Amino acid sequence: MRAGFFSECRVVKQNSNSFSDSQTEVDNDDEWDLVIRPQSSLLSLGLSEVWRYRDLLHLFVRRDIVSFYKQTILGPIWFFIQPLLTTLIYILVFGRIAGLSTDGLPQILFYLCGVTFWNYFSECLSKTATVFRDNANLFGKVYFPRIITPLSIVASNLFRFAIQFSLFVLIAGYYYYRGEASIQSTILLFPILVAIMALMGLGMGMLFSALTTKYRDLVFLLQFGVQLLMYATPVIYPFSQIPASLQPILKWNPLTAIFETARHGFLGAGSFSPLGLVYSACFAIVVFLFATIIFNRVERTFLDTV
Repeated sequence: MRAGFFSECRVVKQNSNSFSDSQTEVDNDDEWDLVIRPQSSLLSLGLSEVWRYRDLLHLFVRRDIVSFYKQTILGPIWFFIQPLLTTLIYILVFGRIAGLSTDGLPQILFYLCGVTFWNYFSECLSKTATVFRDNANLFGKVYFPRIITPLSIVASNLFRFAIQFSLFVLIAGYYYYRGEASIQSTILLFPILVAIMALMGLGMGMLFSALTTKYRDLVFLLQFGVQLLMYATPVIYPFSQIPASLQPILKWNPLTAIFETARHGFLGAGSFSPLGLVYSACFAIVVFLFATIIFNRVERTFLDTV
């Protein structure tokens, strides 16, 4: 029995004496053992329910982390191999062949910074976008707050991000020692940058998840769109190398300020725009609130279409 499917469900104590006694108990509010009502607001996140099911959230996070390297030869080492291989390919293709500028920074440091932050956002978006489809069997068997599933994805990806970020810090420390990179005060904004990326990835993923329950082909559009979004974000190139005529357009991308602020704080390059960061935060909040409305509405009937 799921709470969102019925307007009100009442479980009463049955009296075996007579039908009239049972009817009396039904009409008496004091005799109701359990009352299950639908979600009252589309904007409700059900945080109290999420707290009650926190053990389940922990189990989902643990499952996502363990399943990533289970039955693999190198195990957790893949957390380090994936960003390193991607960075080396970027160095070869964009650094050596295309000759793109890195704002005077060592290429490995420039690309690794972009890859580390981009991996977290893209993983949150891509995996959250199919949460209804991937968990349809589980959702159809037992009730729990559906929001727990996308939250577990964001939390488990945060664990991977922490590991990959530690690799970036180790390599950056070497170049700090050599004087080829520097730390700026904007490094203190690091928790805010991660929070904005998490909220944006969660919101956009929840929105796509609600849409893909009915329109399956949007999954293919999402995969293509994530790749295009990366090229529209200063991940593999610095914002300073964009022609002046195109810079105002690129600023509309809410991820631009995040990546530029990250490079400014950790590497001493790039640019920092307080207004741009405020825009990114507002965009993430608006998208998340809108996605919450759609998610809460779709979760009530998605089993009929998924």
